[in-house]
Amino acid sequence: MKVLHIVENLERGAVENWLVRMLGHARKREIEVDWTFYCILEQPGAMDEKVRALGARVIHSPAPIVRKAKFVRALRMELLHGEYDVLHCHHDIVSAVYLLAASGMRIRRRIVHVHNADEAVLTPSRFKQRLYREPMRRVCLAMADLIVGISDHTLSTFLAGRSRREGRDLVLYYGVDPTPFETAKGDRLKFRQELGLAENSRILLFAGRMVPEKNPLFAVDVLADMHRMDPAVVGIFVGSGSLDEAVRQRAAELGLGAAFRHLGWRDDVPEIMCCCDWFILPRPEHPMEGLGLAVVEAQLAGLSLLLSQGIADDPLLPTANSHRLGLSLGPKAWAKAAIEISRRPPPSRAAAVAALRKSPFAMDSALTELISLYK
Repeated sequence: MKVLHIVENLERGAVENWLVRMLGHARKREIEVDWTFYCILEQPGAMDEKVRALGARVIHSPAPIVRKAKFVRALRMELLHGEYDVLHCHHDIVSAVYLLAASGMRIRRRIVHVHNADEAVLTPSRFKQRLYREPMRRVCLAMADLIVGISDHTLSTFLAGRSRREGRDLVLYYGVDPTPFETAKGDRLKFRQELGLAENSRILLFAGRMVPEKNPLFAVDVLADMHRMDPAVVGIFVGSGSLDEAVRQRAAELGLGAAFRHLGWRDDVPEIMCCCDWFILPRPEHPMEGLGLAVVEAQLAGLSLLLSQGIADDPLLPTANSHRLGLSLGPKAWAKAAIEISRRPPPSRAAAVAALRKSPFAMDSALTELISLYK
């Protein structure tokens, strides 16, 4: 079964990381999959060679998607010569472009995979976004054999009030590998020493892209109130994005100084998580997060969770020690909630891993469900 996955590029995106994780797990389990990754961005991704080493092909579109006619012609040529059985599109509403490019071709199954609830259309114009959104949604619903959401909320958002069609509109949760959290040393003392922090520091962690939809500036405000309540509290911000400088500036304005660290992108996030105390994700409440994958990982690391109402219930395991608040309550209320949940017994990493293995996030069941989409 030859599958063409259309993705942005094999860089640090959650979608691409999940697909590479599934590919690696299939190889580990000796399950044959014939996958090709068609990247709409021309520049190479950090995981290109890793994917090739796993036996999959990586193709970069010779034309950017903004040059619509050339992009569509190039994609049609690849679909024609590659003789693919399955077209698996990973760009939500924008997948309509790929479905139209494949119209009239002998492809056994066309899948639109919905990974977030933002419903973004590739244009900076708000007018054009509103103009194109519904026609592109209708193309996806009419031309795709399957619509697959990564959570109940994500699928419902994409269907926009339509009833789910049995056998056509499905939920498939990401497979999460708990191994990096099981093997993490979690040397809290060494981690604090490396960052020049006091041994008794209590760490609030923000891990994700520094972009408006993750709301890192609110996290800095919460940190400032927590630090005022307990000077032992410090904040670690892991990730990068358009708000990098704004985050650093806000921390300076609030006088956080030595109580703030911005580490940028890191490849050892599981190890960092296992050395912290709280995880915060104050995502804006509209639109909601498609699926908080980092929320699942934070539970595997044994962290207490501070979440906004913009995070659905899906990523919470039965073992979660969490507090969900509205952003309108303000940073001080969030800070008080953080101090309050820290008085509870610390979450068990082992219990979280055990709960994950019984959940739809388990690697084996997630891979089985993914492959079943192609049959």
